[in-house]
Parts: sequence; structure tokens; C-alpha cells
Amino acid sequence: MNQAAAASDEAAARVVALRDQGKHDEAFELAIERFGDEVGGFLAARLLDADRTADAFALFAEDLWRGLPAFRGEASLRTWLYVVARRAAIRVVRERARAARDVPLSQAGAVDRMAAELRSATTRWRRTEVKDRLHALRARLTEEERELLVLRVDRGLSWSDIAAALEDGDEDDATRKRRPAALRKRFERIKERIKELAAAEGLLP
Repeated sequence: MNQAAAASDEAAARVVALRDQGKHDEAFELAIERFGDEVGGFLAARLLDADRTADAFALFAEDLWRGLPAFRGEASLRTWLYVVARRAAIRVVRERARAARDVPLSQAGAVDRMAAELRSATTRWRRTEVKDRLHALRARLTEEERELLVLRVDRGLSWSDIAAALEDGDEDDATRKRRPAALRKRFERIKERIKELAAAEGLLP
């Protein structure tokens, strides 16, 4: 396990420990502080729109606030956060409107600050021409393809964790067992498609 992964696991364990101690506010704040940026990046890559990303992040924060006490640890905390974030993104896309917020006032500042930082980080990432063109290539993928790319390449999740994060909730055991291998095959097809697109755009030697 590398240093970043160890630090991530340590932070996740601390969040759960605070929750178990009844320190809900502290657990929520630590989860937002430690994992908010990477979850925000995942949402930005999936939605490709700053306003929808901010809406989805706010919904994610609200759902995290409400759902953290019930987190049972069947998957890792980090994987569960991506499940919560993905569901928030789907809601934003389906509703096509700013959803009602019910985040406690004491936490609203943290949510607003994270949304602002996300917009700033997205702007910085797009600063160079090559990165802008690579971003344009990703934009030509489907939402599902982009989220798979982010979880595997940008976040480095295992295939089993990715399968858990992307599970629809109504799969039988046999389908669930086959899902990691199916996602791996799909990922290989996505990589080939990106190579073809990059070659067509002159981004490969």
C-alpha cells in the first residue's frame, strides 16, 4: 500500500471512529475535508458543467450528512462516498433543476467553500492547451464511461471497489460477481477508444 492510500485509509478510519463516538459534526467535516476534493473532481468529470457539479456536490454533502450515521461498513468508506456522489449526480441530471437543500446552517459554509474550491480546481486543470484538448476527448465519452475512467485512472480504486461504487442495487449474486471482470473489459474498450480519438486529434506521436 502506498503512502497516499495509507493516508486515505487512516482518514476514513478516523471518520468512522468519530461517528461511532457520537461526534457527527466532526465526522462529517473530516469526510468533507479529506475526501471532498476527489469526490468533487469525480462529479466534475461526470457532469462536465460547473453549475450541475456544484448542485450535485451540495446534494452529496446533504446525503452524506444524513447517511453517515447509518453507514454499516459493508464497503469501504471511500467506496461508499462514491456511491453517494454518483446517486447525487444522477438526481441532478434527472431533475434538471436545483434540488432543495437541507444542510444544517452550521455546515453550509463548508459546502459552499468546497463548491468554490472545486470550480477553482477545475479552472486550474484546464489551463494548458494539451490538458484542455484531453478534457475535450473525455467530454466525448458517455457519463458512465467518464465515471469509470475517473474511478480507475484518477482515483486508483480496485475493480471490486469500482463495481461496488457503480452497483445499481438490484443485481443478483451471479451478476455482482461477474461485474468487476465486465468493468475491466469495458475499461479496455474505453482506453482503445481514447487512443483512437487522441490519434485523430494529433495528441499521440
